[in-house]
Amino acid sequence: MSDSSPLPSIGRHTLSNRVILAPMAGVTDRPFRALARRLGAGLVVGEMVTSDPNLWHTRKSRLRMDHRGEPGPRAVQIAGGDAAMLAEAARLNAEMGAEVIDINMGCPAKKVCNKAAGSALLRDEALVAEILDAVVAAVDIPVTLKIRTGWCAESNNGVRVARLAESAGIQALAVHGRHRQQRYGGEAEYDTIAAIKAAVGIPVFANGDIDSPEKARRVLDYTGADAVMIGRGAQGNPWIFREIDHYLRHGRRMAPPDDTERAAVLRDHLSALHDFYGEHMGVRIARKHIGWYLAGDARFDDAERKRLRATFNGLDAANAQCRFIDELFRHAPADTTSEVVRGMTSDGTCAA
Repeated sequence: MSDSSPLPSIGRHTLSNRVILAPMAGVTDRPFRALARRLGAGLVVGEMVTSDPNLWHTRKSRLRMDHRGEPGPRAVQIAGGDAAMLAEAARLNAEMGAEVIDINMGCPAKKVCNKAAGSALLRDEALVAEILDAVVAAVDIPVTLKIRTGWCAESNNGVRVARLAESAGIQALAVHGRHRQQRYGGEAEYDTIAAIKAAVGIPVFANGDIDSPEKARRVLDYTGADAVMIGRGAQGNPWIFREIDHYLRHGRRMAPPDDTERAAVLRDHLSALHDFYGEHMGVRIARKHIGWYLAGDARFDDAERKRLRATFNGLDAANAQCRFIDELFRHAPADTTSEVVRGMTSDGTCAA
């Protein structure tokens, strides 16, 4: 991929840069998507939604399908193993405002693969072709596809699936550089992504183990992919999108966020979670996000991070969580852990 190349497009939607937020169940909800956009993501993709409309009445599904107020293109990922059901799900999501439909054939989770969905579909190329044809025919908005390199090391059929996708009218393809049996273990490989890019003419997005601007540059150069897709590398580090974009454009790192900005982003993220989910659920969902932020906070060692996580996880009120963030950035680094642990109570009041 050359920096002089045109930015990738998905149908009529041209991306603003080459850095995309990967869909992650339980992570890429509306608050996180908004944060990723704000911090430089050129495209964000929502959490995976089941293709069975009978299950959409649950609170979890309703929240996953909530894209109110989001700028376009609004990308919705659907998952399932029945072509007709996936086509209907695509049609209904398009009616509800989706501007891009993404089909999940990359999820390695057992509960998904056991239903012959996600990456399990890669074992049946005839079914893959049937699904792709049905979904593309069902909607007049672009359809994209996310895959792994194959089901197992002996069946890396990513190139064949990519060609099926292009023939069916898929507008862009994201490839995670692992086969399903690897789940998230070992290291991602990029040879298959490079072979896929060489085999098709549609945009290809490289995914897997991209956790720094330098790694993004190397992966793009090695594979020829049109963009990188960031998943776990964004957990606790939403600044990665603008940092990669800046590095790709200018060839040098931008300054990292200072503590003032980091505190503001954490406060805003907490408030958005509390508002979106309500206090009871929002407080619980916030715990994993703050755990990820703390894991990447170089001010603390492992023992201090553990104490801080335990303190935050013991807080059961929104105002307590917000006060924790204030305290986290109020003290000198050497004093922060002891002061925060000593000073917090579960309801957010100041400990004696």
